[in-house]
Amino acid sequence: MTDYYDSHDGAPDDDAGQPDTEHGMTRRQLLRHAGWFGGAVVLTVASGEVISHIADSPGTNAGATADAAAARSGALRFVQISDSHIGFQGPANMDVAGSFTEAINQVNSLGFRPDFVMHSGDLTHLSTAGQFDQVKQMMAGMRTERVFTVPGEHDSIGDAGRAYRRTFGMGTLGDGWYSFDTHGVHFIALVNTLSLEKLGHLGNDQIDFVRKDVAGLPSDTPVVVFSHIPLFAMYPQWGWSTDDALKVIALLRRFSSVTCLNGHVHQLFTKTEGNITFHSATTTAYPLPKPGRAPAPTPQVVPARQLKEALGIRSVGYRQGDRELAIKDQRLA
Repeated sequence: MTDYYDSHDGAPDDDAGQPDTEHGMTRRQLLRHAGWFGGAVVLTVASGEVISHIADSPGTNAGATADAAAARSGALRFVQISDSHIGFQGPANMDVAGSFTEAINQVNSLGFRPDFVMHSGDLTHLSTAGQFDQVKQMMAGMRTERVFTVPGEHDSIGDAGRAYRRTFGMGTLGDGWYSFDTHGVHFIALVNTLSLEKLGHLGNDQIDFVRKDVAGLPSDTPVVVFSHIPLFAMYPQWGWSTDDALKVIALLRRFSSVTCLNGHVHQLFTKTEGNITFHSATTTAYPLPKPGRAPAPTPQVVPARQLKEALGIRSVGYRQGDRELAIKDQRLA
């Protein structure tokens, strides 16, 4: 689990000595988030307001309350995993299949059976048939009702995602997008890793899909959106943004509770804009640098004992009628 940005990590001062607000956070917010290192972050959404706090260790009041809420009858509980990069070979992680296996074991040891698991992209590193087959077989070992996926750019190398869709795209539309409903929540899975110049891109066909998909939904319907590349401007210099995301965000503004979950950046980050909260997930493969700390987002080599601190999974709980969404990010360690 990686820490959030502090006032000098990824938020350089501008020429006037003021913090760069490109990431949508003030220096005070950055400093507050920097204090969340090492703790699972729990967020509650009630009537469109997002409240965050550090999850205490098991058995303490805050942690126990969140777990109890998720465990109640009728609760939706799902898991997000991301960026397994099966097929990667390099010193940043000499055994990505091994660490992904540990992540799967962690999912299977949560103490509950998730309603589904979402893999938010870069399942493979080079999008070969063998890598897709390997990750599919590995995910079959997760004790869950169903596994959903969205593709990352590493799942589309050389073939515009055709091999990915042959393996994971059954029942999807267009380049692999789709939606579904469960437990009173509407889920939308988007593809923004094709037609890449520098930033992520959705395209008009997919935006039209979203427009029609949400047109008949009541405004009090909780909406959760999955994508690989962030739908907010986390760090455009490195392509950590989606150039036409605002067109989709505009379609979601009328909903009282919207949560967007992404991968790609290999680190935790949270941003709230009115009724919409964005959460970037960590990876099961290898860490990437924080924005501004390196010339480019290349795999980072850390001491072996620290690697698992940067890897992890995310679990989410929601109980219909309570208007609560609880998100926990857990380190692989």
